[in-house]
Amino acid sequence: MHLLYIHQYFKFPDASDGTRSYDLAKSFVEKGMKVSIITSNLSTNYHSKDKWKRIEKEGLIIYSIDCPYNNNMSFYQRIKAFLSFLYSASLKSLTIENVDVVLATSTPLTVAVPALVKKLFQRIPYVFEVRDVWPEVPIKMGFVKNPLLIKFLRYFEKLVYAKALAVVPLSVGMFQNITSRIKGLEDKMFIIPNISELDRFADFSKKIDFPFNVEGKKILIYCGTLGTVNGLSYLVELAAKTIAIDRDVVYCIVGKGKELEPVLALAEERGVLNKNFFYMGVVAKDELSYLYHVATVGSSFVINNPVLWDNSANKFFDTLAAHRPVVINHEGWQADVIREYKCGFVLSERITDDLALDFVRFMNDKEKLVAAGENAYQLAVDNYSLPIAVANYMRIFGKLDLNKKSCTNISQKPD
Repeated sequence: MHLLYIHQYFKFPDASDGTRSYDLAKSFVEKGMKVSIITSNLSTNYHSKDKWKRIEKEGLIIYSIDCPYNNNMSFYQRIKAFLSFLYSASLKSLTIENVDVVLATSTPLTVAVPALVKKLFQRIPYVFEVRDVWPEVPIKMGFVKNPLLIKFLRYFEKLVYAKALAVVPLSVGMFQNITSRIKGLEDKMFIIPNISELDRFADFSKKIDFPFNVEGKKILIYCGTLGTVNGLSYLVELAAKTIAIDRDVVYCIVGKGKELEPVLALAEERGVLNKNFFYMGVVAKDELSYLYHVATVGSSFVINNPVLWDNSANKFFDTLAAHRPVVINHEGWQADVIREYKCGFVLSERITDDLALDFVRFMNDKEKLVAAGENAYQLAVDNYSLPIAVANYMRIFGKLDLNKKSCTNISQKPD
């Protein structure tokens, strides 16, 4: 089977971003599939007449185009980048021959267009993976306000799901969000959660220096995007509350994004920067395991907006894989999981003195931390490991009738 994998931001583990697509693609090759990938910005060598760069690496055939994008861009700059990739990738998809099925993964939602083009002109079926519920998130966040644009984007969302052979949301929350708004999709939806990369986080041989003496410290680490939706001012305020209770409870952020400078400025203003709140820069994905190994807990944060509670952030799953309790500051399916499996700590929206004290007690309770870490790891093994995700995808591909271009009986409804 020849799979065409479309992911605008495909990365290898030596980059600082998530590697779900890489891990799945590599596993598909190991299962005997041929995998071609359309992506952007994987190479800086774009000096030939052909603006596409063809790369063969680790059994993958990758077509990469220069399409600048970063988290410091404005909303409209990001839209421009999405549309640029949409156009180029759609044309490129038609030149890749003997494809049996397309797997298109968001965000953005526009990544579905090359899959739709391939289906329209060459009758190749596609599976659509939902990593974020677009356009619902930017609409609820207030980034998209024009009524006509909202109407168009919601129509386009329905079209993408309707034409797909299968729709793969990454969480129960996403499944419920989509099916509550769009009827008739349940029979083609299959939840395949994000992946806890157990093998990668078992190797913490690549050591990295912390910007402080870790001896005796209880460390909360945040590794990921420093963007508006992540709301890391919350973490600064938590640090400001707990420093008076226990200075050895420290907070360390790793990553990049447009909110970096405002967050550091707030930390300076609150008197916690480089005291119990530290910034470590950007770290490659294959180096994160050592940071989690030294840390006491991992974390994932979002601003207080229910539409973001459905997220399936890599940070959550990386923490589980690293044998560490996970700390979040929102409700939703992840909070339900943490409470059910006793694998972390759910902070409330408002940081009170009592909450700060409870959190400090948690960070100092060695017995509870060890138990929560064990529960987190077992949760990853039982529910979120790479073999489980691969097996579920192979189940979908195995149901494809490539002659009829159809797929039946794949639905997986949450309990």
